[in-house]
Amino acid sequence: MNEIFIKTLYILQGGKASIIMADINIENIVASTQIAKELDISRLAEGIPDSKYNPEEFPGLILHFKIPKTAVLLFSSGKVICTGAKNMDEIKDTMHRITTKIKGFGISVKKKPEMKTQNIVASSDLKKEFQLAAIAESLLSENVEYEPEQFPGLVYRMDELGVVLLLFSSGKLVCTGAKKMGDVTTAIDTMKDKLSSIGVL
Repeated sequence: MNEIFIKTLYILQGGKASIIMADINIENIVASTQIAKELDISRLAEGIPDSKYNPEEFPGLILHFKIPKTAVLLFSSGKVICTGAKNMDEIKDTMHRITTKIKGFGISVKKKPEMKTQNIVASSDLKKEFQLAAIAESLLSENVEYEPEQFPGLVYRMDELGVVLLLFSSGKLVCTGAKKMGDVTTAIDTMKDKLSSIGVL
C-alpha cells in the first residue's frame, strides 16, 4: 500500500499531462531498452554535465532533460530506463539524445535498440465526488481495497490486465501498471461500467 501511495504522489505532482483520448490523460510512461553491451558509468558521469551518480545510494547515472521533461537512468549493464514521458515520441526523442551523448565518448551503441514499455500511468476525471466506503461495500470484490487510514483512495486491482486503478473521493481516477494504451482504455472503461452498475456514476 505504501508503494502505491508514494507512486501516486509522484504521478500527481508530475505536471500537466498530454490528452491522448477523450477524458484520459497520460501522466507518465516508463520504457526501457538495452543500448549497449556495457557502459562505463563513472566515465559518463564525469563527462556529462548535470548528470548525477552516487553509487552508494543508487547504481545508475541519472540525467534530466528539460525538453521534453524526462529523466534517463543509465546502468553499467548497458540498460537504459526513460521515465517522465507523456507519449512515445518523447521517449524516442529522449533516447536519441542520450544515444548521441554516449556516442560522443566513442562508445558503440545499438543502431535500433528495441524499446519496451514497462508502465503507463494515466488519469481520468469522472467529474463527480464519491463515497468510497459505500463503493467498496457495493463492489464486494477481493480485488478491492479501501483503508483510508493508510491511503486516501480506493484500490482496485485488475489482474487480467495487470493494472491497478486508484479511485479518489474527488472523482480522480488513476490507472497504473499498463503496458499498452489499449489496456488503459479498457481498464478505465471497465471501472466506469462498474460504478454505473452500482448506481454511483
